[in-house]
Amino acid sequence: MKSLTLSRLLYLVYLFLVGFPLLFLLTSLCCILLIAASYLHVPASFISRVTKCWSWSCLAATLCCVEVRGREHLPSSSAPCVVVANHQSAYDIFVLNAYIGIPFKWVMKSELRRLPLVGRACEASGFIFVDETRVSSITHTIEDAKRVLATGSSIFIFPEGSRTETGRMIRFKKGAFVMASELDVPILPVTIDGAFEVLRRGTYLPHRHRIVLTIHPAFHMSEQGNPPAHIPASARLAQQTIASALSQES
Repeated sequence: MKSLTLSRLLYLVYLFLVGFPLLFLLTSLCCILLIAASYLHVPASFISRVTKCWSWSCLAATLCCVEVRGREHLPSSSAPCVVVANHQSAYDIFVLNAYIGIPFKWVMKSELRRLPLVGRACEASGFIFVDETRVSSITHTIEDAKRVLATGSSIFIFPEGSRTETGRMIRFKKGAFVMASELDVPILPVTIDGAFEVLRRGTYLPHRHRIVLTIHPAFHMSEQGNPPAHIPASARLAQQTIASALSQES
């Protein structure tokens, strides 16, 4: 068993006395606000502010530092897109929520709907659920995505489908790119580097480590060839672009 350093021991003491109680309190408060907002019909901008504040506060509560690169590549709020990112850790959610800075809705697995309180809050926020066990689910997902884009919000999705187990990316699934093609919106690749070191899959105690969020230039799938070949070509381009800013992939 690896011995604890003094800094690690102090960090764990901080987490149990301060960090984790704050996370629980912040998450519960955020969920309650989002559920209440769905009944009060408040503007979508309120939901964006609440989730951004929650994510930033959770990062701060666990003393997690984030560096953002490429902000100039962010689209305007009137130009929605499909944002695709690698999936290193549960912390990816905090980082994207807190620092991307554009209105959006998540595309997430349908089983997350069953999470106590959190699932109901995601549903109340208008996030898109997809059932990967049903082929017909993509049709319903695209219809839901059309409604989201009509409001000016972008869509966030992890094309790998789940968190990495090794820190390295796995092959991107095509669903995000089929969606972008059907909806005729650009792809915005985003790299998350360092979140794997903060909280690896299957672990529950985070480590202090800097996370770097890199926003790459968006591209249109029509630039990658004619249908249907432009779908796998766009998936490869997005994965290569994201990998270019990963320390483990370079």
